[in-house]
Amino acid sequence: MAEAKEFKPLKDLGEIPLSESSALKFYVDEFKGHRYGSIRTFVKGDAYSGPTKAGVTLNARVLDETIPVLEALPAEPAAAEDQELVRVPKKVGVELVVRITLYKDTIGIDLREWVDEAGFKGWSKKGVRVPYKDLAAMVGYLRQMKALVAKP
Repeated sequence: MAEAKEFKPLKDLGEIPLSESSALKFYVDEFKGHRYGSIRTFVKGDAYSGPTKAGVTLNARVLDETIPVLEALPAEPAAAEDQELVRVPKKVGVELVVRITLYKDTIGIDLREWVDEAGFKGWSKKGVRVPYKDLAAMVGYLRQMKALVAKP
C-alpha cells in the first residue's frame, strides 16, 4: 500500500485551534511559480488527518486590501450582527468577501468567496471562519503571509 503524502507547504506560519480535532492553518505555498497565502481547515482523526476543502487562498493584492480592514477592527466586536467589511476581486466573477458573522451565538470573521458567473451566483464553499477572539493572531499571520508572497 502506498504511503499517504504528507502536506508540506513552503512556509508554515501557525495555526488557530478550533476544536480538539480541527484547526485553521496559515501557510504560504507556490503554484506554477506564483506564491500565495492560504488559510485552511485541517482535521485530526482516526480515519483521516490533514487538510480539508474548507479554505481560501490570498495573493499579495488581496492581502493588501484585506489586512488594513481587519487591523481597523476593535479588539471586541461592536455589534452582534452580520456586517460586510470589504469585497476584493480575485478574478473575473469571483470576489473574496470579508464579513463579521454571528453563528450559533458566537461572533467570527468570515472570509469567503462570492461567485457571480453565468451558471451560479452566490456563496461558494471556499472559505473559513475565524473566531473573533483570534482576530489579533489572524492579523499577525496575514502580515507574515504578505511579506512572503510580495514580489521581491
